[in-house]
Amino acid sequence: MITVKKIKGIIFDLDGVLVHTDELHYRAWKKVADQLDIPFNREVNNRLRGVSRMESLEIVLENSNNTFTEEKKVKLASEKNELYRIYLEDLTPNDVQKEVRELLHSLKNKGYKLAIGSSSKNAGMILQKTNLNDMFDALSDGNNISNSKPHPEVFFKAAEFLLLPPEKCAVVEDARAGVDAAIAGGFICFAMGDAANYELAHHSLNTLPELMNYL
Repeated sequence: MITVKKIKGIIFDLDGVLVHTDELHYRAWKKVADQLDIPFNREVNNRLRGVSRMESLEIVLENSNNTFTEEKKVKLASEKNELYRIYLEDLTPNDVQKEVRELLHSLKNKGYKLAIGSSSKNAGMILQKTNLNDMFDALSDGNNISNSKPHPEVFFKAAEFLLLPPEKCAVVEDARAGVDAAIAGGFICFAMGDAANYELAHHSLNTLPELMNYL
């Protein structure tokens, strides 16, 4: 039986958990794929959740009959990121649901330390655009890790920044790669969204506010 009573810190994935920027990722990858005449749909996009940009690109290119140099791959990944950042410019605090802000406030009031654990290099920008910066004690993202999910490094870094061991932290994820990373790192894992039915997760959430039922 996995207990959450010992939890002192909570590490949130960002895209698809706190802010639904996952749709913006889809639009950016779809545009890059369309330019290359590569089939791209929601099923392929789901395989990119929680995965680094270059690893995501490799998945996208699986459906191409062409060969791409490393230089070309870097250029394509950069083009996707520029598209994504353009879409992010339209983000506002209104893109965070009221229930999410209320949950974060409740957790802070209960004394939990909060962190972001995201493979994205744009996490800081998203927090700034949505006015979520002050809610978190630490940010671990693609800018300070060498290995993306399902490697647990991003969560190890987040726990380190919170000055807590993994067993004192819970992770909230919506991607199977993120759940795998949390389990591999020895974290208690709550899964929601596309990962809600993943059997490796310790607990499943239909909505993010349900997290309070376990704490």
